[in-house]
Amino acid sequence: MTNAVKRIGVLTSGGDAPGMNAAVRAVVRTALSRGMECVGIRRGWSGLINSDFVMLGASNVRHILSRGGTMLYTARSEEFKTPEGRKKAVATCRLLGLDAIVAIGGDGTFKGALELSRLGVPVVGIPATIDNDIGCSNYTIGFDTACNTAVECIDKLRDTMQSHERCSVVEVMGRHAGFLALYVGLSVGATAVLIPEVELDFQRDVVAPIQKARLNGSTHFMIVVAEGSGKATEIGAQIHETLGIDPRVTILGHIQRGGSPTARDREMACRMGYAAVTALAEGRGNSVICTQEGRLVEIPIEEALKMEKHLQMDRYEVLEALQARMPD
Repeated sequence: MTNAVKRIGVLTSGGDAPGMNAAVRAVVRTALSRGMECVGIRRGWSGLINSDFVMLGASNVRHILSRGGTMLYTARSEEFKTPEGRKKAVATCRLLGLDAIVAIGGDGTFKGALELSRLGVPVVGIPATIDNDIGCSNYTIGFDTACNTAVECIDKLRDTMQSHERCSVVEVMGRHAGFLALYVGLSVGATAVLIPEVELDFQRDVVAPIQKARLNGSTHFMIVVAEGSGKATEIGAQIHETLGIDPRVTILGHIQRGGSPTARDREMACRMGYAAVTALAEGRGNSVICTQEGRLVEIPIEEALKMEKHLQMDRYEVLEALQARMPD
């Protein structure tokens, strides 16, 4: 592949995450600095099948570093999961003269990248998801921004909860992983945090922490629920039935995906975008750019997809220790 990469495609796929635009910008500018052309594939793998593209130059990515979402749009493609769909994608690569692809997204994106690479198109993946649940990488683009967005919202909720001495149940994203919920819960001093990795015991995980907080003098309680751990509305109803208090339920939803990316997400996106293009330019491909112990590394896609990430349960110990304190 060395010296053969003249034109690369870049796409974003799956759920959007703050910092995707910064990664696209880094890919485009790095490619241009190496004398490569860059083609933006709109709407992910679906766009590659349907030849939905735009030529990207320096002017196209100007001022997008601070913008949330993705300028290339994103979508999920059932057609790409079929052999016929992937053949169409390869045909588009040939038609557009694409020598390689940079794919920005999560596990679903990387599964598509693996299939495309098996058909002879070199692909490098960049992990971007607010859930931070990509097994091969310690960190994913978008996580820090989503955490800060959730913390800001919960801080505002806490103001009114304290004023009215109420219980608040807040649902954050995390269908299969509790990284976001636990990180946010620690950051806001939650009374309890419910995550998919721990099977819910209502008495132990909700009732007991609220009772402990009340005995310690608290008159307001904050319960953070990952969406995969249970419905916030049902948790709130159980609290009312069991303890006789009247919770207010807030579902943050897609607000967590939006907003201008934080400095951490921008910086990580820039580094990963640069690393992806550099790998292709130097004859390496079919890998994912990952963070491991603070460093960027390239891991083969097939190996990356087999890796698992386990929640750092020591954060639970910290949460429980801080819950035991007397109120300030």
